[in-house]
Amino acid sequence: MKNLKAIISMLMLLTVITSCNSDKSKASHEQLVVYQCPMKCEGGKTYDENVNCPICKMDLQVVEGEVSKKETTNEISDESIFNLTSKWHTEEDEEIQLKDLKGKNLVMVMIYTSCKAACPRLVADMRNIEAQIPKENLGDLQFVLVSIDPTVDTPKRLKDFAKENAMNDEHWTFLQGTESGVREFANVLSVKYKEISPIDFSHSNIISVFNKEGELIHQQEGLGVDNKETVESILQLTQ
Repeated sequence: MKNLKAIISMLMLLTVITSCNSDKSKASHEQLVVYQCPMKCEGGKTYDENVNCPICKMDLQVVEGEVSKKETTNEISDESIFNLTSKWHTEEDEEIQLKDLKGKNLVMVMIYTSCKAACPRLVADMRNIEAQIPKENLGDLQFVLVSIDPTVDTPKRLKDFAKENAMNDEHWTFLQGTESGVREFANVLSVKYKEISPIDFSHSNIISVFNKEGELIHQQEGLGVDNKETVESILQLTQ
């Protein structure tokens, strides 16, 4: 009799576990559903939630055979910059790690605010890229400028620089790190820089595009170059 009770108890426990797993699987499946306007007002744009089309106001419909790009786990791939554990300060003096940027597609460049040569042109290139992205796509995008001169570029200096260059909208972020953190990040991006005087650096001119998982998608090298491929890579990520 005791053995029978033990068996029944075990079966009841297995049933509960199976039910829980079933619920988790169902929740995971629901997260993978993709919705789209039946009139395709926004072309091929899809949504992870069943909301109304912002243009025609019709109910969105499930897109058969499509799954959401939204991650259902918190796992980070080996190729992701979110594996870096260095600490950074934003222009608002908020301490973050790069993984705190997860969930947004990233357009990143390394500069320093006292630069009078290449950096103003890199900033102009970033502004030019921003101008080619439709406003409705900017919600999925973050433009990030990382300083290679953490001693001079304090959060206050970065905030002033953002205001001076009209780059203080929510989709702009400036980062001050430590010398070791900046060097580590530069190595990941294949950006080379060298201090040639107390106020001057020589450095690579590279703009990098990352997906929401922090994986490198595209790089643009040079100043004032044709950014068509860069813009296209961003549009593909934000559709």
